[in-house]
Amino acid sequence: MKRVALLFLVVICGMGGLGQKLKPKKRSNGEEINFRTKNKDVCTMSISGDEEMKARIECKGQGKSYWCEYTGVPLLCNPFRNNQKMYWNQIAMELRKLPHACESTQILKASMCQKAPVDALMKQVAAGMGPEDVANRDKSSQKTSASVRGAGKSSVKKMGKPAMLPRVKPTQPGQGSENETEAMKLAREHCWESLHEFCSYIIGFFRG
Repeated sequence: MKRVALLFLVVICGMGGLGQKLKPKKRSNGEEINFRTKNKDVCTMSISGDEEMKARIECKGQGKSYWCEYTGVPLLCNPFRNNQKMYWNQIAMELRKLPHACESTQILKASMCQKAPVDALMKQVAAGMGPEDVANRDKSSQKTSASVRGAGKSSVKKMGKPAMLPRVKPTQPGQGSENETEAMKLAREHCWESLHEFCSYIIGFFRG
């Protein structure tokens, strides 16, 4: 009887230990990681989700602010299941090497999940600028278009009225034809055949 009770106690303890081993580790849902990019942008990565997880990155630096979001199923990566915190720290380390946290890469990779399926990768699904940067960009574009319109108006004013062409004094009837005939005659006498017209024009010009 004592042996049966002892065996039953061993079985109960073994099941309790097995339950502890199968219990999943605490998720990193809601965790925030702060980092700086290669260009010294100050960024915060917020993590949320259950199976399909989302990483939202918000950055400020050099007079601008921007954000982007990545989604994926990192649970498909076995090392992620064992140590989620290390996974996100590796993602943050990769982002620190980039000059821009949102424009420099479309996929976030952790070194511990290099052999994971494609669906496990965190892919960029959205990105944008801060509201103040959008307003500044709109103001800048409005100023640019206004300056272009002003330059167009000023150039039209400078053009003014078209310049008047000098009036050509008409030749008397018969005078022009006589000069042309005489000039052609001299050109044929003193110039090569291929230059008759050119010589005739020059002679006629000087003869008036």
